[in-house]
Amino acid sequence: MESSKPVRILVVANRTAATPTLLKEISDRAARGPTRFSLLIPAAEAESTDWTLDLALPLMEKAAGGRVEGRVGGSDPLKAIREEMRANEYDEIILSTLPRRTSQWLRRDLPSQVQKLGLPLTVVTAPSRTTAEKLGRPV
Repeated sequence: MESSKPVRILVVANRTAATPTLLKEISDRAARGPTRFSLLIPAAEAESTDWTLDLALPLMEKAAGGRVEGRVGGSDPLKAIREEMRANEYDEIILSTLPRRTSQWLRRDLPSQVQKLGLPLTVVTAPSRTTAEKLGRPV
């Protein structure tokens, strides 16, 4: 019996790396079959990524049911994604953004730029505080 090759998913997030919305997406993807996740955090300052990796990786690993690789990229998210794709093979990308009102990535239309890279793309947008409060969810 041949084992199924895991789907390699690049998760791109910064301040949303530990949000319930993203963790649910990771859990849902992991439930579909064998997966390997890598978290890429594009950031201008390496110090700001330390706490994100420390907080997000254990939560992502729990959601994924296995190890998640953590990587830090440069401040330009598209450039960081391109560099990561040159260095490693991926089958899909999950892009996690802040709510539409505050997201620089959505303002810059990062999702359509990433989509041009040719991999299936899922965009996960964290709910705004108002929306989350209406739904009774933690922000």
